[in-house]
Amino acid sequence: MNKKILITGAGGYIGSVATYLFLEQGYEVVALDNLSTGYKSPIVELQKRFGKDKLKFYQADLLEDLKAILEEEKDIQAVIHYAASCSVNESMENPEKYFKNNVVGSNNLLTTMLEAGIKKVVFSSTCAVYGEAKYTPVDELHPKDPTNPYGQSKKIVEEILSWYGSLSGMQFVALRYFNVCGASDDGLIGDSKRPSSLLVQNVVRGALGIEPFYLTCADVETPDKTPIRDYINVVDLNLAHIKAVEYLLNGGENQVLNLGTGEGNSVLEVVNMVEELTGYTFKLDKAPARQGEYAKMVANITKAQETLNWKPERTIKDSVESLLKWYKEHPNGWE
Repeated sequence: MNKKILITGAGGYIGSVATYLFLEQGYEVVALDNLSTGYKSPIVELQKRFGKDKLKFYQADLLEDLKAILEEEKDIQAVIHYAASCSVNESMENPEKYFKNNVVGSNNLLTTMLEAGIKKVVFSSTCAVYGEAKYTPVDELHPKDPTNPYGQSKKIVEEILSWYGSLSGMQFVALRYFNVCGASDDGLIGDSKRPSSLLVQNVVRGALGIEPFYLTCADVETPDKTPIRDYINVVDLNLAHIKAVEYLLNGGENQVLNLGTGEGNSVLEVVNMVEELTGYTFKLDKAPARQGEYAKMVANITKAQETLNWKPERTIKDSVESLLKWYKEHPNGWE
């Protein structure tokens, strides 16, 4: 049987890598993106490689009426919902945007899915639902106390999913991302955000002279005074989504799972890794500190490993090397 899925945010960083990997796995993909922060170029690139019959694209916003798309594409078996506004700092400055795009948009998608009889969804959530870590590594039972509107918006959508699961039969896996980095292994698909809010991408861009890199972290209670995060490679992350879709198609129960590596690196450790691989030395000038940040966040990924039979295989070094390939070929990202 042909496997057909809908991917929201398919022109974005994580969504475009996902689209590539799902196509490689033999899925037929219906791609949806409003192109506000995503790009059509990776979709076009992948259509050339796999064919427009395997990858259909709709430019649409989650706040619009989506019924016509789901009526056109009648045999969608599952939805992978990546589309969201996703900057912690921006959410502190413009919370209205985050509750509108992430909560109202997601609810519109989910209710339209239910009306169309599509009940399987993999949702991109975030470790920001936990807020400041009360213990590490953080497991899924950790208290949820977001410190920014971005994390709060994702927490609300998780709660909506839970209610639709119990009242409307929706089947879901919510995946709480830790810090995503890297590009596709071959460097074909990567992160085009300008500017990016993601540390590893920005350090690599700085080393390649694409744009200056500044430390934007406040001093925190860690050994080198810079925040420690769990940096998961974007390919490993998306392979977990493929496993999650297969899990739902095989009748798996509703789940909330952390996606990370189970290990942490400080900001300065990432900088040192990029310096080692490129030979570039940073001056490390400081810029104004980002709001809503915390000292340490590392995932306990035992539940994801056991539930999905998945484990991350790429190191921070692998992520930096794939980003070097991507940015050397696409210094300005997708046009």
